[in-house]
Amino acid sequence: MAKPNYSFEKRKKELAKKKKQEDKRQKKMTQDHEETQTEDPPEEKDEKNI
Repeated sequence: MAKPNYSFEKRKKELAKKKKQEDKRQKKMTQDHEETQTEDPPEEKDEKNI
């Protein structure tokens, strides 16, 4: 019987973890970018109420 290659399993697990973190970072950047686009610029108010 062949012995298990634990280093391969560890490497595979690390790659999956890095991919998940990268996906999460991309999602966060996309959400931040969308929020900044949807925000309206502050409107200038006239001082007529004085």
